[in-house]
Amino acid sequence: MQAEQYPFVQELITDVSGQIRKVILDFSDYQRLLEVIEQEGLYQAMMEVKNETSLDLEAALAELEKE
Repeated sequence: MQAEQYPFVQELITDVSGQIRKVILDFSDYQRLLEVIEQEGLYQAMMEVKNETSLDLEAALAELEKE
């Protein structure tokens, strides 16, 4: 396996059998990947509640008190 086959990867660290065990990334690429993962999580959360009725602040706080 070559690092060039994987986006963002600078170096692959393998074990004696050739299995990839670690990946070396540029820190800025790592941060971008984290941002994309967080954005995807936010998108998924928004899709889960898109059909729910919005609450005003007081109603939302009252719901939190119930839990």
